[in-house]
Amino acid sequence: MKQEIIDRFTTYVKVDTQSDESNENCPSTEGQWKLAHMLVKELQSIGMQEVTIDDNCYVMATLPSNTDKAVPTIGFLAHLDTATDFTGKNVKPQLMETYDGKDITLHNEENVVLKVSDYPELNNYVGHTLITTDGTTLLGADNKAGIAEIMTAMDYLIKHPEIKHGDIRVAFTPDEEIGRGPHKFDVEAFHADFAYTVDGGPLGELQYESFNAAAAKISFKGNNVHPGTAKNKMVHATKIAMAFHDRLPADAAPEFTEEYEGFYHLLSMTGDVEHAQLYYIIRDHDRVKFESKKELIEKIVLEFNKKYGSESVTLEMKDQYYNMREKIEPVGQIVDIASDAMKELNIEPLIQPIRGGTDGSQLSFMGLPTPNLFTGGENFHGKYEYISVDNMEKAVNTIVTISRLFEERA
Repeated sequence: MKQEIIDRFTTYVKVDTQSDESNENCPSTEGQWKLAHMLVKELQSIGMQEVTIDDNCYVMATLPSNTDKAVPTIGFLAHLDTATDFTGKNVKPQLMETYDGKDITLHNEENVVLKVSDYPELNNYVGHTLITTDGTTLLGADNKAGIAEIMTAMDYLIKHPEIKHGDIRVAFTPDEEIGRGPHKFDVEAFHADFAYTVDGGPLGELQYESFNAAAAKISFKGNNVHPGTAKNKMVHATKIAMAFHDRLPADAAPEFTEEYEGFYHLLSMTGDVEHAQLYYIIRDHDRVKFESKKELIEKIVLEFNKKYGSESVTLEMKDQYYNMREKIEPVGQIVDIASDAMKELNIEPLIQPIRGGTDGSQLSFMGLPTPNLFTGGENFHGKYEYISVDNMEKAVNTIVTISRLFEERA
């Protein structure tokens, strides 16, 4: 199994599937189509049934029940795209057998080193087989690890019919990283009672709480005048934008928050004298605090328009997803089964809130309760990303065991 996981994962990550928020198409990039068609062929080749790909690049397939029991249909999902934060082009995964606990040189020429002093979690992986980047790209374990683990688990179940299970549905979806993963997902066609995204991080993560999330684009209008004659005439849009950012609480940013603490995250800032724009994401697990954060943005916009003119600052803000706990708690047995599966495999479940979002956040509100499972990866979205193949194998076994437990408890 271990070599199968390595072969699948290293094949998938070499396909550039980075999504593109500026493109309104679904999927937003051609690379996602390429990987999706590869996966369709692979699903067919391992013996999955009802393999489909729709006009929006959603791949679905079925592993039919092999039991006479009436078992809920469960699903497993992962996303095709990789993050926009760091380049995903020309990924060159590096395999390290039996990690020795020392710093890992990812790229000699550019002196990119994965240091234990900076990332002490490496101490948990001594003796593991690791896959890293070459220091120039992200790895793409988020979420190609999930794809590889789901595919390997289905292959294993097909080859071991003595393991009883109900109908199992799998899906691979586009554009999760830009918040659109479930937007065109056909819940009715997927036809599952419950599902799990395989999109988490380190070993044991089991998550059924997510952020409430919104995005805010704030535009600033200035007035450019020759600097030699600018007194009392020039209005500098970028300086107004900087002042706006300074009005937000400095400690409510990702680099200063953890656990249940929310934040405003400035994703980008562009501008000159005439025009400027700030792009934020707003996050909080608590719905009341979430609404309060949005209200503060609106309040500052009003203040700045009073100060600089009624149309100097414009705001576009929209909600992206909500805390899925509200929809999952009433069907808490799906969390219990996942937890019990991990314990059976001697994995300590780490039940904690997601400091981010998964497709499950939106899917749960679309009628498909969907907690999140670990993949085994660390440091997602950057050049220091790596994953333990040993823990990927444990993720595969967790999927297999969840499938079996649903049948046993039916």
